[in-house]
Amino acid sequence: MSKRKNHKPAFKARVALEAIKGERTVVELASQYGVHPTQIHQWKKALLDGAPEVFARGHRSVPEVDPERIKDLHAKIGELTVERDFLSKKLKPWGLS
Repeated sequence: MSKRKNHKPAFKARVALEAIKGERTVVELASQYGVHPTQIHQWKKALLDGAPEVFARGHRSVPEVDPERIKDLHAKIGELTVERDFLSKKLKPWGLS
């Protein structure tokens, strides 16, 4: 059973750019680089889909915020604060806080 290959982003970009140029067929590129033609098509599509982001001036994408995750994190902060305060009060008689 063969292991999956993890290709570096620069390699993927180079192969995708050559596919976009169209000087050689995808099958020829796949043979040259040892990659499945379907993978080359996926890299090409990803490059074409992501190209507009490269030229978007001053428009940084805002990271998505998951309200449920924020709620969980706030609950954990509250829990840890209560725990810290409790332990701080319990350790005062021994002069450890």
